[in-house]
Amino acid sequence: MTTPSLSFEFFPPKSLEASFRLWDCVNALAPLAPEFVSVTYGAGGTTRKLTHEAVSTLQKTTDLKVAAHLTCVDATREETLQIADDYAKAGVTDIVALRGDAPKGSDGFAPHEDGFESSVELISALSDSGQFNIRVGAYPEKHPEAASHAQDIAFLKRKIDAGASAAITQFFFEAETFFRFRDACEKAGIDADIIPGILPVENWKGVQKFAASCGTAIPPVIAQAFENATRDGQTDLLATALATELCDDLLQGGVEHLHFYTLNKPELTQDVARALGVVPKVRLQNVA
Repeated sequence: MTTPSLSFEFFPPKSLEASFRLWDCVNALAPLAPEFVSVTYGAGGTTRKLTHEAVSTLQKTTDLKVAAHLTCVDATREETLQIADDYAKAGVTDIVALRGDAPKGSDGFAPHEDGFESSVELISALSDSGQFNIRVGAYPEKHPEAASHAQDIAFLKRKIDAGASAAITQFFFEAETFFRFRDACEKAGIDADIIPGILPVENWKGVQKFAASCGTAIPPVIAQAFENATRDGQTDLLATALATELCDDLLQGGVEHLHFYTLNKPELTQDVARALGVVPKVRLQNVA
């Protein structure tokens, strides 16, 4: 089995305690020599400032390649591109460009009157600046707002054609889900890298809610397994085994890079990486 390259997603801290947890997570996973790490935005752009601070701090104080999430939500074009320019001045060369989730309590995404209408417009503007390597999001299962899976894939192609170099998928539970999506993308003429997003299940109840919101199907056998594991106090063991099996199947199918949604809790991701044969290579440098 080929040893994969890895990347990790973090979210920005909202408290002092959360800041320590983020840095503990970064310190734990940095020795695995990730290709890049990313920092998310909250729904509705609620963590815009916190994301900028976290990205800037990681960029200044570590040797990691940091990718900043950037969305279209609740901001003008000028404000969004100013954020991007600030990232460029800080040495950040990678952006994950997304439409973004609508603010809680709203009726859905509505562009700012002076903002970007869609992620395609944002990607095009970032590409025109010539300052960034741009990755985008992708849905291996139909996006809840899409009319069809084919529409999803057509929109992904528009994002790639607008200037994105790769797409990172939403999480999923079965390798065949990813392979079908990858094949459909290839058939649609998408030649960019499609990176599978992996979510080791740290909180089963939370993952069920998340899956419902983003259109991820939960196979009945996995749902039953987690119900049994929860009863027996063995959820971490099951989560590690299932995520490792999923990653192994993906690698056997030709995948070379895995993107882990860490939720700022590194233990399960570490365990899965270890099971895949990924060993620590470097120590985190220059931590403040």
